[in-house]
Amino acid sequence: MPDVSATPDAHQRDYKIVVNTREKTVHKDALTFEEAVRLAFDPVPSGPNVFITVSFRHAHQKPADGTLTAGHSVRIKNGTEFTVVSTDKS
Repeated sequence: MPDVSATPDAHQRDYKIVVNTREKTVHKDALTFEEAVRLAFDPVPSGPNVFITVSFRHAHQKPADGTLTAGHSVRIKNGTEFTVVSTDKS
């Protein structure tokens, strides 16, 4: 699985999050839609009819729960949970 986190430095910390019931460690305080998808799937589903939904809970922001869309990010904390679902509308 590709590493979607930045290289740790003195100002960063590790966050333990959950993606599709699996614990993951990231080294940054925000996660993009695309990074969440890469953490959930290897390889990432693709095709003209593939639709991916990313929902989150317990984020370090208001609202703490919601849906993440392509091109956007969410501030995370230890315990933030992501559910990433891929559907094929064939």
